Amino acid sequence: MKLNSVIGLLTVFSVLGCTAQKNVKKIPESISGIYPRLAYYNNEGECGTGAVVPWADRLWVITYGPHLPNGSSDKLYEVTSDYRQIMHKESIGGTPANRMIHKESDQLFIGPYAIDKTGKVRVIPYTVMSGRHTGNARHLTDPSNKIYYGTMEEGFYEVDVNTLEVKELYQDGNKKQQKKNDTDAGPINALLPGVHGKGLYSGQGCMYFTNNGEGTQEALKKFDVEAGVLAEWNGKEWKVVRRNQFVEVTGPGGIYGNTNSETDPIWATGWDYKSVILGVRDVRKGWAFYRLPKASHSYDGAHGWNTEWPRIRNVGTESQPDYLMTMHGMFWHFPGMFTADNSAGIRPRSAYLKVIGDFTRWNDQLVFGCDDSAQKEFLNKRKAKGSIEGPGQSNSNLWFTSLTRPDELGPATAEGAVWAKESVKAGESSEPFLFSGWTHRFGWVKNEGKQPVIFTFEIDEAGKNEWKTLKSVKVNAGKSVSVPFASTEKGEWIRVKTDKNTLATVSFNYTTADPRSTSSDPIYQGLTTVKQNTTIGGLLYGLGDNRRALGVLANVTVDGKTSETGYYEMGDKLELVRKEDTKTTDFIRSKFAIPQQVVSIEEGSVLIVDDLNRRWRLPLGDETYKELTNQGVLRVCREVATERDMFSCMGTFYELPAENADGYAKIRPISTHNYRINDYASYRGMLVLTGVTPVTPEDTKGNPHIIVSDDGKAAVWVGVIDDLWTLGKPVGHGGPWKNTNVKAGIASDPYLIGFYDKKELSLSHQSDKKVVITVEVDPTGNGDWMEYAAYTVQPGERFVQQLPEAFQARWIRFVSDTDTKATAWLDYK
Repeated sequence: MKLNSVIGLLTVFSVLGCTAQKNVKKIPESISGIYPRLAYYNNEGECGTGAVVPWADRLWVITYGPHLPNGSSDKLYEVTSDYRQIMHKESIGGTPANRMIHKESDQLFIGPYAIDKTGKVRVIPYTVMSGRHTGNARHLTDPSNKIYYGTMEEGFYEVDVNTLEVKELYQDGNKKQQKKNDTDAGPINALLPGVHGKGLYSGQGCMYFTNNGEGTQEALKKFDVEAGVLAEWNGKEWKVVRRNQFVEVTGPGGIYGNTNSETDPIWATGWDYKSVILGVRDVRKGWAFYRLPKASHSYDGAHGWNTEWPRIRNVGTESQPDYLMTMHGMFWHFPGMFTADNSAGIRPRSAYLKVIGDFTRWNDQLVFGCDDSAQKEFLNKRKAKGSIEGPGQSNSNLWFTSLTRPDELGPATAEGAVWAKESVKAGESSEPFLFSGWTHRFGWVKNEGKQPVIFTFEIDEAGKNEWKTLKSVKVNAGKSVSVPFASTEKGEWIRVKTDKNTLATVSFNYTTADPRSTSSDPIYQGLTTVKQNTTIGGLLYGLGDNRRALGVLANVTVDGKTSETGYYEMGDKLELVRKEDTKTTDFIRSKFAIPQQVVSIEEGSVLIVDDLNRRWRLPLGDETYKELTNQGVLRVCREVATERDMFSCMGTFYELPAENADGYAKIRPISTHNYRINDYASYRGMLVLTGVTPVTPEDTKGNPHIIVSDDGKAAVWVGVIDDLWTLGKPVGHGGPWKNTNVKAGIASDPYLIGFYDKKELSLSHQSDKKVVITVEVDPTGNGDWMEYAAYTVQPGERFVQQLPEAFQARWIRFVSDTDTKATAWLDYK
């Protein structure tokens, strides 16, 4: 190290050390709605939140491990109004996510526990009711005295609410075939198709059950194979309603059961690889189904593991209900009496990143029970992460927010399809697709048949199941068209039909206005900017063996030279304390080293070759990031919420689904910044970043998100993953060609265009004759490439096109009609 670097390093530490003795920074009780002391741990491969329910003047919480039908180290907790956590000695663990309030007996049933109005806990042992309890339902014939339990492997029980006597109706599948490993395909029960049960409810004379996976080796790797089920039971026989991946099944009565059990609607949410699916059952007409777009694809995967428990729940009051729906990374407003003849009112609120198992209203705030940090990252492995370990011990937490927070996070931009390379019969309408709630709407149509076809769009203006023609478009054989919809074209739902039999793809991309600034929120003050040469970094590791602390192997960079400064630990009091622990230090240095050369930053874009050898290109950012990335001082990819990754490259954070949810094909930019972030990780429900400007504790008093050790040699930023929406609106520049030798008829690599705001395209070439460059887009990421436009570019011309504000697709690529040297460039502003 150069002498001036040594002097600089000593100066940094001497200033910090002296000041640290004079000023003691007050540590906040909570950060971004997370109370670190309320985090819960277990000794399993995952520690998710199964249910959160206000009851007996407390908030009750259960946690779960991954596949534990006979109990586990998970606990039943209660949280007091002053945010104290009480762990119940009666806890028997397992994999529970069921909850129901039984009004007649004045009891809360949550997991294997029955809790009366005084808070007294009774337990139903797994020896008499084994299985992964996934739902409760009111009894069909004796609702005052009995309830139903359903398990993830289709075990069904009848329980006496007074005596807790259990009667087995159908045997749990784990008694027939037990999984050996958490990453094995789910055990198949012959009772119903699909695996990985999720929802249970009753009403209209039936009990309803959902599952969201398929127990095959194929389903462990793919996202687009048949999986899941929605089924109903009339007290005697089971009936398969629909073969798709379903999760929630509920009604207006929610956790209590429907008030008018014979007539109130039944709702079910699910999905396939095309879109979200919403079902509603009418007592006279039966089931009707609708489709909604997806904000995130991290929930996909045919095994069903990536979803946890999406819910529809009343977060208003009993007199003024207000239903909140979570589904595929979107908060939705859900109308309280949604039926097929009264289907108006579903609206997107905002996108989120947390993995939420349950939520409720408590003390005039919202509480989200999350699945934050799993010790076993299951099948979520990829080259970009290197050989990084998961956390040493699984842990999660509650996230407390204002009642308005679901309106305030990420843009509700989303997409989905009604048909994807499907055989379509003339005159038969698609299922209705949500049409209202976005500023801009864009349709994409591809006719893969052998003759011209007219596609007719119809709308249901008021959600009364009354349809009228909106517009028609003619699409020639093998061709595609884009269909922008004007703001004056109003309706709750849209559907499409054709005048001839054909093979067709029809999708919709919806965009909300993104009012975010390109500047970061003040909560990030204290992070080192990318242009600064001096920073305090560190590698992060959530410790195991019930140490329940975050290990930080701190480093300092001065004038581009990095050196370790010591090992520190941070517990629930958010204090960084220096430790002498050679074993842990060596472990972090070895297992959490930032992998080298996992992306290629080229002149025009970032090239990624994924684990299936597919090629993808992402925008560039500040040029300084290229050198820092190539030096291996910036973490590129890490799991910070269970079974999905955050990808950080060229100053942009992206949400990156697991490979079994189609990975990079469904990547989504979250925010762009100008910070030098060394590492990031999940701990006690928080997001932790390293890369802090050397400062004194006095300097950080105004920002509780910056935590500095007493000696000033270690520092971290703490918040929650959904704070990233305020880091800065996504921007970037680049393209798949920059003075690139291209061959006629050969498409460029896909380049990300989805979720950016203002988009400017420029095309040029070096030929002495005109060149036609065709622009193709993949609206959904499913590989359904469609021609958007063909531009004639003259010699020496730089052709510039502002893409329409409503234009939205996930990927873009280019095809030249001539061998040439060409540039295809996009600026996202």
